[in-house]
Amino acid sequence: MEHIFDTHAHYDDSAFDDDREEVLERLFSEGVSGIVNQGTTLETSRTSIALAQRYPGMYAAVGIHPECVDGSSMARLAMIREMSREKKVVAIGEIGLDYYYDVPKPLQQEVFAAQLQLAGECGLPVTVHDREAHGDTLELLKRYRPQGILHCFSGSSEMAGEVWKLGMLIGIGGVITFKNARKTVEVVKALPLEAIVLETDCPYLAPVPFRGKRNDSGLMVHTAQRIAEIKGMTAEEVLLVTEENARRVYHINK
Repeated sequence: MEHIFDTHAHYDDSAFDDDREEVLERLFSEGVSGIVNQGTTLETSRTSIALAQRYPGMYAAVGIHPECVDGSSMARLAMIREMSREKKVVAIGEIGLDYYYDVPKPLQQEVFAAQLQLAGECGLPVTVHDREAHGDTLELLKRYRPQGILHCFSGSSEMAGEVWKLGMLIGIGGVITFKNARKTVEVVKALPLEAIVLETDCPYLAPVPFRGKRNDSGLMVHTAQRIAEIKGMTAEEVLLVTEENARRVYHINK
């Protein structure tokens, strides 16, 4: 199936150490048209750039994930800025807030805000992580008004509508296929397809019937099929529109 564009992946993860090249070559030969590999630290941001430079259909985001924030993160943003100038870097990410982890909230907010400002200065969209921090995430998005994607969306349909009004897109992945995905289903019902992009967050969150297995971009077909059922359209239509959405938000031409 064509037009599979994975807006959020982690192929630098150790889960792919044994067969990374084989997996990526297979995916690009089987219809995957694009993948954006997300940085979470300086090291993984560099690795994402290296992967993007190796594969024509792969792109990189560079940033510091909230789980990885520490006292030296603000000083490291100068290096993120430098990396953002590299060819095939299309976003600042993965950035955001995660209140599940024991990282001080004020520090997370400071680093997130600084990276939102950096993205604006660099003219790049963002890929935003929001876990158990919906109110503060939305407040900062309203303050800085970036372009980009709120990935692995876990908020309400009302919040999704506010994010869409800000001009950002909502990332939907394999969770939509889970039996307990009632809230995500309501979000997909409430939004126009033009507000949605597809993602894997691989190697995590594989869709049913592969839940618990290693995820990859080829399995996004199952995510598209579930959205198609909800929207009353074909999976091919879902993939085509969401690919167009992804290319538009990341400024990637065919």
